[in-house]
Amino acid sequence: MTASDDRVRAAVDTAFRDEWGQVVATLIGMTGDWDLAEDCAQDAFANALTRWPRDGVPRRPGAWLTTTARNRAIDRLRRDAAGAGKVRQLAVLARDPDELPHEEIPDERLRLIFTCCHPALPFPARVALTLRTLAGLSTAEIARAFLTAESTMAQRLVRAKRKIHEAGIPYRVPPVELLSPRLAAVLAVLYLIFNQGYDEEDRQALTAEAIRLARLLVRLMPQEPEPRGLLALMLLHESRRATRTDDGAFVTLEDQDRSRWDQALIAEGVATLDQALALGRTGGYQVQAAIAACHVTAPDAASTDWPQIAALYTELTRLAPSPVVDLNRAVAVAMADGIPAGLALVDEIAASGRLDRYHLLPATRADLLRRDGRGAEAKAAYEQALRLAPTEAERRYLTGRLREL
Repeated sequence: MTASDDRVRAAVDTAFRDEWGQVVATLIGMTGDWDLAEDCAQDAFANALTRWPRDGVPRRPGAWLTTTARNRAIDRLRRDAAGAGKVRQLAVLARDPDELPHEEIPDERLRLIFTCCHPALPFPARVALTLRTLAGLSTAEIARAFLTAESTMAQRLVRAKRKIHEAGIPYRVPPVELLSPRLAAVLAVLYLIFNQGYDEEDRQALTAEAIRLARLLVRLMPQEPEPRGLLALMLLHESRRATRTDDGAFVTLEDQDRSRWDQALIAEGVATLDQALALGRTGGYQVQAAIAACHVTAPDAASTDWPQIAALYTELTRLAPSPVVDLNRAVAVAMADGIPAGLALVDEIAASGRLDRYHLLPATRADLLRRDGRGAEAKAAYEQALRLAPTEAERRYLTGRLREL
């Protein structure tokens, strides 16, 4: 492969990360056909690998891919146009994509997220299928986000698609007054998209897209507090992005250079959280944002209000119980009430087996053991975490801790 071929391949990979969801969303919006949209989007990216080395990378890769996928869909529908439904699909595709009729949800991808989060599907399936189709996440990435095996997630996705087909579930955007039953799944999708970009340096476009869609959601549903809570949480996390890694290694919040945090994003995040809390219906994302605000508004690590954070995690276990929340609460308890109290909670979580695949369980235990002066036990826990760590930045961090011991 030549250097030019390498550049084209990198351009196609970047376009896939940045444009896959929008291309698929646009085609589903035009055709209403889930499988057709995915097939034609895949064809467009395959075509790019052939055409771009010869013709050059287009100035607007997303527009090129959308047009190519749309033309492929027209060809497919013409061959299959045996009934009025196919003819109608062709009529929709014949319009210029920039002249699509205005909908109540003023964004193609956000419309499709609401559409895909159909309440007839189990909640995890709704979220997983939306992430696979519209965010372009791999089955392995989605499985990691759900803390489950890749094979289990693959079966879940197949079952969800089968149910869509067999039950004839319509993929239509409901009217605004009926959006609330789908809101929890939509928020989960946006947060997982954000986290995927936040955890991987080469996928920052995902965090920007998640924040953009969260802003749209706040405008669409101004009386719902949780979209504001999620937006605040994203902004507060994003404010620390520049300090999360150093020379390719993960940097803990405690050791980050606070002078480099984005104060404008922190101010906007805190203000957005205040607006959410003023609506008077506290939810899990608002509590998570309040925890993040405690961290980013402390002048230094030593000034962090750990008793307040521990109390907020206790409230979060009531609103959105999960073993990951329990693990975070254990850290806060350790910092507020002493290492032994936190270690006891971590050991309870480990004994339950609920986080066996989660690298942060042994990493957290290792850190608390290190702080408690139990070096040999900490070393064994760090080694276990290293075997499970999903990213190079985290592996470098854990390797560094092992060297220190």
